[in-house]
Order: sequence, then structure tokens, then C-alpha cells
Amino acid sequence: MKGEEEKGYVVVLTGEGKGKTTAALGMALRAVGHDLKVSMLQFIKGSMRYGELSAVKRLEPDLQIKPLGHGFVHVNPEKPDPKDIETARQAWEVCKEHILSNRYAMVILDEINDAVAYGLLPVDEVVDVLTKRPERLTVVLTGRGVHPRILAMADLVTEMIELKHPYREGKKARKGIEY
Repeated sequence: MKGEEEKGYVVVLTGEGKGKTTAALGMALRAVGHDLKVSMLQFIKGSMRYGELSAVKRLEPDLQIKPLGHGFVHVNPEKPDPKDIETARQAWEVCKEHILSNRYAMVILDEINDAVAYGLLPVDEVVDVLTKRPERLTVVLTGRGVHPRILAMADLVTEMIELKHPYREGKKARKGIEY
């Protein structure tokens, strides 16, 4: 009904293909275009200068991106490094605050699926916070290896499938395309 706030969604962008973060940024851009506030919190990405970090400066304070990781990690899910667990826990504290703050229309948890799959965050905590989020809040979760419990509670799920990628031909990541 008109005048009522719309219910937010849990959106999952997953799969082995490229484009999960890019799709989330597209959603963020659309939301900002409708005068909504968006926070993107990045679990794995750290100090490397990604193009989106420079571009978003033009859209602050309506859109903010916070890299909370220390760079790409290669984790054994059976025995994750305590340093990686601590970094993920600290990032998760920031995420919980943003999700529960009621300051945003959308919160993007970039690469959180990876953090859960790597054993850095307990899925129970993530599901609990998603369940307690403000009703109008849309939360977007990106990354490979989405947990079945998150998949089950999601309202919208998109799986990116790699059909072809220049990496397979030995080509390096390009500025403005991959980062």
C-alpha cells in the first residue's frame, strides 16, 4: 500500500563466475539514485586500491564502502588461521552494527559467503542477525560457496556462472575491469 515502507529482501549473489561485487554495486547505485543510503562492507578485500573505492567518494555520504579484510586469503576451512578468524570477527562486528542501526536501506556484505565457507564466521550468527534486521532493510550477500541455510532464507538468489574468462588464457587482471 502507498505510504507503507516496503519490506527489505535478503539477496544472494553467488557462483564461480565474475560479477558478484559488480552486481551488488549496480544495486547500490540504483538505490542511491532513489535517495536511499547504502553501506558496502567488504570482508576479504583490504588495502589494495580498487576502482570502486575511488568512484564511491563521489557518492558519499549516500554510499560508503569499507574494506574490512587484509586482502585475499586462501583458507583451509578445516583449520583457518586464527588471524583470519579475528579479522572476520572484527568485520562482522561492524556489519552487525550497520545492519541493526536502521541508518541504511541496503547493506552489502561483500564476500561474506566466502568468510562463512572458509570457517571464519559461524553461519548461525549470520542467520540470526539477518532474521533480526530492520524490516525495511535489504541485505545483499556476495561471494562463492553460499551456505545452504543462507540460501534457504534468501528472497532472491543469482548465481554467476563463468563461461569464459581471460584468466584461463593467462591474462592478468585489468584496472577498471577486475579491480
